[in-house]
Amino acid sequence: MINLFGRGFVIVILTATNVYQIAHGHYPGAFVCGMAISCVWWTNAKTSGRSDVPFAGFWYGLGAGCGTLAGMLLMRWMYGG
Repeated sequence: MINLFGRGFVIVILTATNVYQIAHGHYPGAFVCGMAISCVWWTNAKTSGRSDVPFAGFWYGLGAGCGTLAGMLLMRWMYGG
């Protein structure tokens, strides 16, 4: 459950961060985030179909929701406003 939560969290916090980087023209940050998203996505694609954790989709989704909020808060903290 923690692994699923963590992967959902990481993929979405990276995505939220990447959207901000792209929207504000931060090329190095966008490059790093884009690469990291792809690395996490590769792992997700290889393993998600074999998960036998009860309510796996829920745990992944919960992590993704928390990652969204964390990404928003992180960007607000780092760049203000």
